[in-house]
Amino acid sequence: MRFLIMNGAGNRFAVFDSRQQPDFALYDGKVKAICKPGSQVMGPKGADQLIILRAPKSNDADIFMEIWNREGGQVNACGNATRTTAWLYMRDEGVDVCRVQTNDAILHCRAAGEKRIAVDMGPPKLEWQQIPLKEAMHTHHIDVKLGPIDDPVLSNPGAVSMGNPHCVFFVDDFTTVKPELAGPMIEYHPLFPEQVNVGFAKILPPDDNGMNRIRLKVWERGAGLTLACGTGACAALVAAHRQKRTGRKAIVQVDGGELLIEWREADDHVIMTGPVELEMEGTF
Repeated sequence: MRFLIMNGAGNRFAVFDSRQQPDFALYDGKVKAICKPGSQVMGPKGADQLIILRAPKSNDADIFMEIWNREGGQVNACGNATRTTAWLYMRDEGVDVCRVQTNDAILHCRAAGEKRIAVDMGPPKLEWQQIPLKEAMHTHHIDVKLGPIDDPVLSNPGAVSMGNPHCVFFVDDFTTVKPELAGPMIEYHPLFPEQVNVGFAKILPPDDNGMNRIRLKVWERGAGLTLACGTGACAALVAAHRQKRTGRKAIVQVDGGELLIEWREADDHVIMTGPVELEMEGTF
């Protein structure tokens, strides 16, 4: 079977191309063993997610992407993995567009330069039932705090689903807020019945062209602190605009690189553009 190691802005994936072997399957323990840092398959860095490529389940798609986090659970969306899957399909087929199917949606992708892919992530889901939350509330700001009630360290995050649930806090300083400590506490907050990806976003001054900029760190449910999170970058831009912190377009700087995110007003869709890297290609 063809096996690849790919990453998108530092978000690292073990990719199994099972389109010619439809019976191929992995169980949670095997996924964890492959993805863990130091594994024989992935080396010292390990993998943030494991991707299984399959034949599409619909005539409206070109390829199906099955997504596992490194703790052995399946998830419905991963923006960076979508870019890597789309790039691989386009390279193999000699085309500039691709439709990637996940358990959540069919995502339309296009080439946007040398090893750069733009993905239409669709409209964000903003109703409390869609995220989902355990109880009804407005999602511009949700009632989640960390620290003393009268002087919380973190408060008033925005909630967004980009195919998976996100809670985005806005911070002034990453030295006083430690994502690796706060993330796991928020991930299992009782308000989130499916757990949650936790974003920590700092609004930066615009660049010389007036483009909004956001510095972002994401604690991914089932994966921990990662170098990048594509859906997290989309959620951060949406949450920032809803709280009137930025416009509808921004460069989101993550530990592994930069992603350009635009929340289009015309059709409500979020467009994510970013890099793809192929680290290794061979046979498993």
